[in-house]
Amino acid sequence: MSSFARIKSLVPIEWSPKLYITLCRGLPGTRRLHRRTLAAMRLRVCNRTVIHRTTPSLLGMLQQVKRLVVVETEGMYNARKQKVEADSALRPPVVVSHRIPPPKVTLSEATH
Repeated sequence: MSSFARIKSLVPIEWSPKLYITLCRGLPGTRRLHRRTLAAMRLRVCNRTVIHRTTPSLLGMLQQVKRLVVVETEGMYNARKQKVEADSALRPPVVVSHRIPPPKVTLSEATH
Protein backbone atom coordinates (compact mmCIF):
# COMPACT_ATOMS: atom_id res chain seq x y z
CA MET A 1 0.00 0.00 0.00
CA SER A 2 1.41 3.40 -0.93
CA SER A 3 2.01 6.14 1.61
CA PHE A 4 -0.70 8.29 0.11
CA ALA A 5 -3.30 5.49 0.16
CA ARG A 6 -2.46 4.77 3.80
CA ILE A 7 -2.85 8.37 4.95
CA LYS A 8 -5.75 9.50 2.73
CA SER A 9 -9.06 10.38 4.42
CA LEU A 10 -12.63 9.47 3.59
CA VAL A 11 -14.14 12.99 3.62
CA PRO A 12 -14.49 15.19 0.52
CA ILE A 13 -11.92 17.88 -0.18
CA GLU A 14 -13.04 21.43 0.52
CA TRP A 15 -11.24 24.74 0.90
CA SER A 16 -9.69 25.32 4.30
CA PRO A 17 -7.81 28.28 5.80
CA LYS A 18 -5.38 25.79 7.38
CA LEU A 19 -3.58 22.96 5.60
CA TYR A 20 -2.13 19.91 7.32
CA ILE A 21 0.99 18.85 5.41
CA THR A 22 2.62 15.47 6.06
CA LEU A 23 5.95 14.35 4.66
CA CYS A 24 5.36 10.80 3.40
CA ARG A 25 8.48 10.15 1.29
CA GLY A 26 12.12 10.14 2.37
CA LEU A 27 14.59 12.92 1.66
CA PRO A 28 17.62 10.91 0.43
CA GLY A 29 17.97 11.15 -3.33
CA THR A 30 15.87 14.31 -3.69
CA ARG A 31 17.05 17.55 -5.23
CA ARG A 32 18.63 20.19 -2.99
CA LEU A 33 15.88 22.65 -3.93
CA HIS A 34 13.23 20.21 -2.69
CA ARG A 35 15.10 19.55 0.56
CA ARG A 36 15.40 23.29 1.20
CA THR A 37 11.72 23.81 0.41
CA LEU A 38 10.76 21.07 2.88
CA ALA A 39 13.07 22.57 5.50
CA ALA A 40 11.36 25.94 5.00
CA MET A 41 8.04 24.19 5.71
CA ARG A 42 9.57 22.56 8.87
CA LEU A 43 9.34 19.05 7.37
CA ARG A 44 12.54 17.18 8.19
CA VAL A 45 11.31 13.71 9.26
CA CYS A 46 9.00 11.25 7.51
CA ASN A 47 5.41 11.12 8.80
CA ARG A 48 5.80 14.54 10.45
CA THR A 49 2.70 16.74 10.10
CA VAL A 50 2.79 20.53 10.23
CA ILE A 51 -0.02 23.09 10.06
CA HIS A 52 0.27 26.12 7.75
CA ARG A 53 -2.08 28.90 6.69
CA THR A 54 -3.15 28.69 3.08
CA THR A 55 -1.16 31.37 1.21
CA PRO A 56 -0.05 31.68 -2.42
CA SER A 57 3.61 31.18 -1.43
CA LEU A 58 2.77 27.98 0.46
CA LEU A 59 0.76 26.67 -2.50
CA GLY A 60 3.78 27.31 -4.76
CA MET A 61 6.05 25.43 -2.37
CA LEU A 62 3.58 22.53 -2.27
CA GLN A 63 3.51 22.45 -6.07
CA GLN A 64 7.30 21.93 -6.04
CA VAL A 65 7.28 19.01 -3.60
CA LYS A 66 3.85 17.51 -4.33
CA ARG A 67 5.24 14.00 -4.84
CA LEU A 68 6.85 13.99 -1.39
CA VAL A 69 3.97 15.26 0.75
CA VAL A 70 0.29 14.66 1.48
CA VAL A 71 -1.91 17.73 1.94
CA GLU A 72 -5.10 17.53 4.01
CA THR A 73 -7.72 20.04 5.02
CA GLU A 74 -8.80 20.37 8.64
CA GLY A 75 -11.83 18.11 8.15
CA MET A 76 -9.78 15.41 6.41
CA TYR A 77 -7.14 15.50 9.15
CA ASN A 78 -9.70 15.22 11.97
CA ALA A 79 -11.50 12.34 10.24
CA ARG A 80 -8.22 10.46 9.77
CA LYS A 81 -7.21 10.98 13.41
CA GLN A 82 -10.59 9.71 14.63
CA LYS A 83 -10.25 6.62 12.45
CA VAL A 84 -6.74 5.93 13.76
CA GLU A 85 -7.94 6.30 17.37
CA ALA A 86 -10.89 3.98 16.74
CA ASP A 87 -8.60 1.38 15.15
CA SER A 88 -6.15 1.49 18.06
CA ALA A 89 -8.79 1.54 20.83
CA LEU A 90 -8.62 -1.16 23.47
CA ARG A 91 -10.63 -4.24 22.73
CA PRO A 92 -12.11 -6.59 25.35
CA PRO A 93 -9.70 -9.35 26.36
CA VAL A 94 -10.08 -12.87 25.05
CA VAL A 95 -10.62 -15.28 27.95
CA VAL A 96 -9.28 -18.78 27.43
CA SER A 97 -9.89 -21.47 30.03
CA HIS A 98 -7.20 -24.13 30.34
CA ARG A 99 -8.95 -26.23 32.99
CA ILE A 100 -9.16 -29.91 32.20
CA PRO A 101 -12.79 -31.07 32.23
CA PRO A 102 -13.59 -33.78 34.81
CA PRO A 103 -13.75 -37.31 33.39
CA LYS A 104 -17.16 -38.57 32.39
CA VAL A 105 -18.50 -41.32 34.65
CA THR A 106 -20.67 -44.00 33.08
CA LEU A 107 -23.36 -45.97 34.97
CA SER A 108 -21.36 -49.21 34.81
CA GLU A 109 -18.37 -47.55 36.52
CA ALA A 110 -20.55 -45.91 39.18
CA THR A 111 -22.08 -49.25 40.31
CA HIS A 112 -18.71 -51.00 40.82
